[in-house]
Amino acid sequence: MKEDSWSLEIKRNTKLMALWTTLWTGSMAIATFGPKFIWDEDVVFSVLAISVNALLGIGMILMNIKHLNTLDDLQKKIQLDAMGIALGAGIVGGLSYSLLDITNVIAQDAEIGFLVIFISLTYLAGLLIGQKRYK
Repeated sequence: MKEDSWSLEIKRNTKLMALWTTLWTGSMAIATFGPKFIWDEDVVFSVLAISVNALLGIGMILMNIKHLNTLDDLQKKIQLDAMGIALGAGIVGGLSYSLLDITNVIAQDAEIGFLVIFISLTYLAGLLIGQKRYK
């Protein structure tokens, strides 16, 4: 059975979204670990790596918008619901986590990496629940 052009466009945009996400994630790793392991704390290289990371992040956001615009209404709803839940959980959870640090309820400093993981897992759970709900 031959796929229609809309289905092929969704597959193409999904692959491009994965590529942009991979590039951004890789540049984040380079910007994070490069100063210590590659360029010995050189500020110029750090600023360059952070700038590249930000530009790739903008590209990833634009690709995400393009990807969302190719989805059908149900898939858009599932994506946007998952994003909304992740945003809300990230704000409420992140601020609560920060308050735990500020008030010294937790011994360690609140690290942004934990918040990113929490938001990512919340988004993934929202997608899986949405897919299951509408099947």
